[in-house]
Amino acid sequence: MDLLLTIIKSDYLQRTRSYAFLITLCVSLAIAYTFVPEPNANYSTIRIADHVGYYNSAWFGYVTAILTSIFLSLIGFYLINNSIKNDIHTKIGHIVASTPISNFIYLLSKVLSNFLVLFTIAAMVFIMSILLFILYNDGYPFELNQFVKPYVLIVLPALFVIAVIAIVFEVFFGKYSVLQNIGFFFLFSGLLVMTPKTEMQFSMDIFGSSIVMHELEQTVRKISNTPENTDLSIGYVLGNVKQTHSFEFKGMEFPTIFLLSRFIWIIIGILVIYLISHFFHRFRLKERISLRKHSVEIRKEAVSKELLLNKLPTPEINYSIFPLVKTEFLLLFRKGKKWLWIVNVLGMLLLAVLPIEKAHQLVLPILWFLQVSRLSDLTTKEFLNNVHYFAFSAYKPMSRLLFSQLLAAISLLFLLAVPLVVRYAIRVDFYAIFSIYLGSVFIVLLACALGILSKGKKLFEVFFFMITYAVINGIPFVDYFGGNSHDSMYLVYLFILIFVLGCISVYMRRHQLSE
Repeated sequence: MDLLLTIIKSDYLQRTRSYAFLITLCVSLAIAYTFVPEPNANYSTIRIADHVGYYNSAWFGYVTAILTSIFLSLIGFYLINNSIKNDIHTKIGHIVASTPISNFIYLLSKVLSNFLVLFTIAAMVFIMSILLFILYNDGYPFELNQFVKPYVLIVLPALFVIAVIAIVFEVFFGKYSVLQNIGFFFLFSGLLVMTPKTEMQFSMDIFGSSIVMHELEQTVRKISNTPENTDLSIGYVLGNVKQTHSFEFKGMEFPTIFLLSRFIWIIIGILVIYLISHFFHRFRLKERISLRKHSVEIRKEAVSKELLLNKLPTPEINYSIFPLVKTEFLLLFRKGKKWLWIVNVLGMLLLAVLPIEKAHQLVLPILWFLQVSRLSDLTTKEFLNNVHYFAFSAYKPMSRLLFSQLLAAISLLFLLAVPLVVRYAIRVDFYAIFSIYLGSVFIVLLACALGILSKGKKLFEVFFFMITYAVINGIPFVDYFGGNSHDSMYLVYLFILIFVLGCISVYMRRHQLSE
């Protein structure tokens, strides 16, 4: 038990002291601030048809709880899905493998540390929801149980399941981070589109939000006398808030089967960890050992051969940036498994054959998201491979090395969008082409800025997933590539944002070079 607690404590402290966690926490609090709009805001987060709730304790508690469950499940996976990988890189896993701790206890400790990381963020959001109630409420009494109950029954079980999923993906797809990122993207999307209607179906909802949304819908139906067969729109609404009607939501009593299901989800998670513990490699990485032996054999062969210095080619000094761009492009192109390019080619074919609006709005952001593992370490691979001292001592590391990395990544993204660009060129729609180009520049500079800031790739993966998911769900203000119709100032705003990201990237990289 002491060893279990030690692993949980050390892993938790290591994660919470990282830049990625601190920035994610700040961003989470900033987004949580918008969960319940201020009284004069021009948007609403939970709106049933044309009704929103009075700002009492129940509305604040339940609304922030279901949004926290969905939002934190969305970004939480990308924040915690590298716990085993970190132990491999830091060699701590080899120490753990030499101890009597079982695979199950080790994996369970990783689940619990993952859960504690997400719980810390949820606790901060919980405190913020109470502060927002104090700030916004209009004479309604504070009821603590209306905050605690939804967070305990909705948020915590959902976060535990996400912590389990992260470990399951690491055990089976630990070598392929791209499969983890893409796999969870589609898994999350599939779970979120489920529309349960009965108590048994509500019990299958991992996020626990459907039963609350159903209760809100039924409350509005009783007030407005809307028949059951009439659909009511529920969700995030921009503008037109002055036409809303208010109703009082007093909380809800959860069915017994739902209460049991939240506990059962935790038990199932523990059982899943026990089952996959039999497949855990326990840090017996045969491939690395074989590769090391192979490299030793090659080194011996090289030493055995006679080296004639006078026959070596004469080195030539070349200050051109094009060899660096070519090298960086090849590094991006060859990264990952070769079969992943089959998926990329299929995406490019869809850009060529689907209706141009669908191709631009849906296929292009997903195709670019598939490159997340290529872009996430664009400007951090020097640190990850411990060659940053060598790389930063090169000739003009800012104007040559950094610029070549950015240019290679932009070229790759724009190359993937070529089928769509050609179709717009035939239409003589240069506005759309320029929007696509600026979108590729934006994503690359975002990867650059977040990578340099955090000296890792997790932060960009979290942000890129959030942006992509918001884009394919039609939220217009996150459209960075012109997929939706915009006014004439859209390109100006996008260009300003790109300029700001570029300045931030240059400033932070100069600061790194001066350290």
